[in-house]
Amino acid sequence: MQALETSQLITEEYSAKIILATMGKPKTAFELSEKLGIPIAACYRKIKLLEQAGMINCVERRLTQAGKRISLYKSKVKNAQISVERNKLRARIEMVDGTMTDTSYDMDMNLFMEPALVR
Repeated sequence: MQALETSQLITEEYSAKIILATMGKPKTAFELSEKLGIPIAACYRKIKLLEQAGMINCVERRLTQAGKRISLYKSKVKNAQISVERNKLRARIEMVDGTMTDTSYDMDMNLFMEPALVR
């Protein structure tokens, strides 16, 4: 995942809440929805995006007494840093397994330079 997409996903309100809430004990989508005030459909959409990005994963599937399957999710993110430098956006993510992703998005500053005056 590129730095721009990563920074957008991590800093989006619902995604950030889900990542933070699942850093400790694994939680179900229903628990996340209820405790964080996220509509259940939006919660499932964000969980899917975060799973695809490798930031959370399903650590357990249980069968309830009613016979319904539920999944418990846990964050894989240990640390995340988003920085803005002169012409660069950088996303650095350290995972709980010790791996690290460090990506950057470079902006061509020449796009914003004043054109030379023509005489």
